[in-house]
Amino acid sequence: MKKFKLEEIANFISGEIHFNQNLTINGLNDLKNAQKGHITFIGNSKFKKYWNESKASAAIVNDTIKIEDSDKPIIFVKDADIAMGKLLEIFSPKNVPVFDHEIHPAAVIHPSAILSNNIKIGPFCYVGKDVTIGEGSTLYPNVSVFDNSIIGDNCIFWSGTVIRENSVIGDSCTFHNNVSIGADGFGYRPSPDGKGLVKIHHIGNVVIGNNVEIGANTCVDKATFDSTIIGDGCKIDNLVQIAHNSVMGKYCIMAGNSGLAGSVTLGDGVMIGGSASVKEHTKIGSGASVGAGSGVISDVAEGTTVLGYPASEYREMLKQWVAIKKLTKN
Repeated sequence: MKKFKLEEIANFISGEIHFNQNLTINGLNDLKNAQKGHITFIGNSKFKKYWNESKASAAIVNDTIKIEDSDKPIIFVKDADIAMGKLLEIFSPKNVPVFDHEIHPAAVIHPSAILSNNIKIGPFCYVGKDVTIGEGSTLYPNVSVFDNSIIGDNCIFWSGTVIRENSVIGDSCTFHNNVSIGADGFGYRPSPDGKGLVKIHHIGNVVIGNNVEIGANTCVDKATFDSTIIGDGCKIDNLVQIAHNSVMGKYCIMAGNSGLAGSVTLGDGVMIGGSASVKEHTKIGSGASVGAGSGVISDVAEGTTVLGYPASEYREMLKQWVAIKKLTKN
């Protein structure tokens, strides 16, 4: 179990301690579940009423929140959520699955594949023709990388991930279990004879930037032409669908069960809430946010927040919801 003095924690997160700097902390948890020896977090003033009831030995608190009657030590910081993220990193156990072989003999690797230094490839992985894998990358068991794909340095692919042919993936990317990169896009048209559907074949690929993290069971489809693109630093949750020819700018966030239809364009820093969906050929400007469960059917301007189904500017949508609620009372 890792232990740190409160003073060490304060220095690490650039916080200001209010008394008892020598207290030892051996864990962290939320206000409700924290125990003696734990440190907890208060990032919103609505939670400060629970502080005195908490069993936590100390708290990290936003410096905009006033707590004057505490008998336990507090570290004030600019952003408690960011501080929590830093602490979770140092308290996180470093044990990861062990590789008995750097490249397991049960892996199938095409002779033309180019493998850089310090690579780890687990059992039952498949690395296809003319694949390039960068230095320090790890493929856990049952990962498949198909022909002509390029993988950057220091990437981590967890079990079940499939990288289809011609994909390009940057440095320091992490793909969690069962991620699908480069599957066919969903393209069909009614048959001229009216008796079925004609498949639209996709001949493009997927290009993913650096420092991208993709959650379990998420799918990024290859383009009909050109590339489906995920920009540097994007973070994508579990169970997300990104369709053919979509383009995400840098540092976008997509929460679970959200989806982009074909040829959607996101600017930089766009945030898509859980279960939100975006109609094909829609553009969402940089810094815009889409509320959870919303349905975007038209372009969204830079820096705008939209809600609802169909999605509208959030203040306008809130007015509509209030008006509807009043109608139901009459």
